[in-house]
Amino acid sequence: MKRRTLFAAGGAAAAATTLATPAIAQGRVQWRMVTSWPRGFPGLGVGAERIARHVAEMSGGRFTIQVFAAGQLVPPLGVFDAVTQGGAEMMHTASYYWQNRNRGLNFFTGVPFGMTSKEIRAWIRYMGGQEIWDEIYAQFNLKGFMAADTGLQAAGWFRKEINTVADIRGLKFRTPGLGGECWRRIGAAVVNLGAGEILPNLQSGALDAAEFVGPVTDLALGFHQAAKFYYWPSVIEPGLAAECSVDKRKFDALPADLKRILEVAIQADYDQVAADFEANNITALRRLVSEFGVQVRMLPDEIAVALGKAAGEILTELRDAGDPLTRKTVESFIKARTALMEQSGLTDEPYARMRRLDFKYL
Repeated sequence: MKRRTLFAAGGAAAAATTLATPAIAQGRVQWRMVTSWPRGFPGLGVGAERIARHVAEMSGGRFTIQVFAAGQLVPPLGVFDAVTQGGAEMMHTASYYWQNRNRGLNFFTGVPFGMTSKEIRAWIRYMGGQEIWDEIYAQFNLKGFMAADTGLQAAGWFRKEINTVADIRGLKFRTPGLGGECWRRIGAAVVNLGAGEILPNLQSGALDAAEFVGPVTDLALGFHQAAKFYYWPSVIEPGLAAECSVDKRKFDALPADLKRILEVAIQADYDQVAADFEANNITALRRLVSEFGVQVRMLPDEIAVALGKAAGEILTELRDAGDPLTRKTVESFIKARTALMEQSGLTDEPYARMRRLDFKYL
């Protein structure tokens, strides 16, 4: 397992020295996008390819982007180094993979007991989140964009049923970001792996549990072949925003119209991916249950409460750790979360309850 967790370090640096610089000739721009997803991967991988296609179409072929799936040029967790070292112009991935660069980056993907998808979208676009993200990423010569909304995720796949916190102790669990730290604090042995590495480790017994996204992606990755207990909901990833981030200097050098085309294509795909998951997750979940015998379980309250306590401790530590940008991120996030929870308490939550009332509807 240790050998697998180190795969991101060397490959990205080597690839960054071999990838060509972008071609700019006769007003045409050619970029490379490296991703953390397998080729054709539902939602995320498809979204990366769709962004490239839309940029080419909207620019009349003046701006083309070649998309490389995980492992084609760099490992899935090597994309950050590839872009920051000049080996590619953009990456389609998730910013919480880079929490070792700045802990505040977790918040631009999603944090435990944090915001839902539409709440994190509101924070980043209208409540100061993007400006803080820009400030953090400027240290690495990056510009971040939200690229894919997965919605509320699943808590994960488990080879054995879990009922209490005692069942978590010693559990070998693939789960990233601050959520992974929450699981670690209640007893799990946590590791982060790229999508394609998860199933082999579940099958070999190197992992006891894993979480990734939700039914559409998890069915494609075949997790049901090695684990049968599927827990909901994910209290550690209530609304995940993947990123499509770019080399800032190369972005700034683009003509104004190509900049705008890229921005619009990425933003549009954030919403497109959300619709894709919303429409297709239930069909995939039904297949997992009916065809493969997957048992759907609700995350036990005892475990959720323990994870919530761990999350509170972690956010307090992050705020008080001494890094000004991380503190700024935490405070902005919590302020937005408080306001948006007040809003959802008046709208979403009462409506969801009332929609379940016993009355005739067609």
